[in-house]
Amino acid sequence: MNALQFFVACVTAAGFGIAIAAFGCGLGQGMGLKAAVEGIARNPESSGKVTVTMLIGLAMIESLCIYALVVALILIYAHPQAAEIAKLLGAAH
Repeated sequence: MNALQFFVACVTAAGFGIAIAAFGCGLGQGMGLKAAVEGIARNPESSGKVTVTMLIGLAMIESLCIYALVVALILIYAHPQAAEIAKLLGAAH
């Protein structure tokens, strides 16, 4: 039963982690896009450089959310008590 409680805690932590990461990345991307659009509106000649820099920045921000997803998947699927949880849930070996 202790293994099941550990699994529930891992799933809960993974869910909260992904939610916080997605929220933070969404805010960061929105703020970056807003600043880029304002910069292009003020100086339309710089749109090429601003767009390239913005896309690189958005990719870096998105990679942080992907890292959080990887950590969440590791918490859910790669923990030391997976065999005990499978037994509790009735899964075959």
